[in-house]
Amino acid sequence: MDKPLAQKLAPSSLKEIIGQTHLIGRDKILTNLVKNKKIFSMILYGKPGIGKTSISQAIVNDLGIKYRFLNATVNTKKDIDIVIEEAKMYDGMVLIIDEIHRLHKDKQDILLPVVENGLITLIGMTTANPYHSINPAIRSRCQLFELKELEYSDIVKALKKAIKSEYLEGIQIEKESIELIAKLSGTDLRFAYNLLEIAYYSTSDQVINCDVIRSINSKPVFFSDKNGDGHYEVLSGLQKSIRGSDVDASLHYLARLVASEDLESIYRRLSVIAYEDIGLANPAIGPRLDAAINASERVGLPEARIPLGAIVCEMALSPKSNTAHIAFDKALNDIENGNCGSVPEHIRPDSKEYKYPHDFKSAYVVQQYLPNKLKDRKYYQPKDIGYENNFKQVYENLNKLRDDNNYFE
Repeated sequence: MDKPLAQKLAPSSLKEIIGQTHLIGRDKILTNLVKNKKIFSMILYGKPGIGKTSISQAIVNDLGIKYRFLNATVNTKKDIDIVIEEAKMYDGMVLIIDEIHRLHKDKQDILLPVVENGLITLIGMTTANPYHSINPAIRSRCQLFELKELEYSDIVKALKKAIKSEYLEGIQIEKESIELIAKLSGTDLRFAYNLLEIAYYSTSDQVINCDVIRSINSKPVFFSDKNGDGHYEVLSGLQKSIRGSDVDASLHYLARLVASEDLESIYRRLSVIAYEDIGLANPAIGPRLDAAINASERVGLPEARIPLGAIVCEMALSPKSNTAHIAFDKALNDIENGNCGSVPEHIRPDSKEYKYPHDFKSAYVVQQYLPNKLKDRKYYQPKDIGYENNFKQVYENLNKLRDDNNYFE
């Protein structure tokens, strides 16, 4: 079976790698390791299609050493046992494992001692964050290298190299089509190669233009795995942009989430933002967000983008306050640390000493509500921002009334 273009173009040396100049190049760490003919166990992590497999293969090719390639989701303990026996025959071997974050404990138990004693040099690859997803025992035996996203210019450079290769004989392609493929592929070089190859074979004359490209794929690719780190990076970007009152950035991250059609994650994160970051500065934002969510649910995609875009603009431009949830966290911290105290007798059920506020002017009367050991505690620190300025004035007036009535004596 003929190999995909991406595999045919796989670099045979670190010198042929596209991008990753922080690790590869003059006096960079991976280049120097190969130059010094020394390799250590490592984990390469980053988004799909940015060079993890290519770098792994290039390292072993440049060093000219024995290696085996396994996938943590497919290969068994027996496969690892075979690699270990081979390593003993050759007095050492490199084992490249894709999806290493999915390596089960029983497989790890086999690998740990041989990685520890150097019989196996492990090169793991993953799109997940290794600090969260990889067993600490494996992680502690490896150097971690993060691969950066490829630039648009990197993708264009790689496509031009592919076009000049022997694998696409007779290809005719416009500059605009190369640029369109690069834009559609995002940072994923493998996707760019695949799109180019499909376009090449989908025509009768190997002439590729923008119409051909769009007929195959009209949506850009971006990494937003609903269960992976990339997805949570986008959600984090949305929250921090709204918190930072950057409406343009907020709309950008919302658009990425809408494009992935994950409305549930959008609803949950916006609900948190409404009360964590906007809070009492604009108390109406919660009900307004609920209305936008209800409208989005009612109309579905693609129209759901309309109410969601409107509410995100409003949230980004709204005044911000985190005082309410900060105050509650302080109260909760007291509880979790055993700092409670008894409920005052006069506000216990059926107490005869309780003063009913509605019987007094302005429905307020000074009396103690906190337990004795906490009666001086102030959790809430209001800001004079947006609507919360009204709460601040009420809060300060009530405190003054309590002080004037010798509340703390």
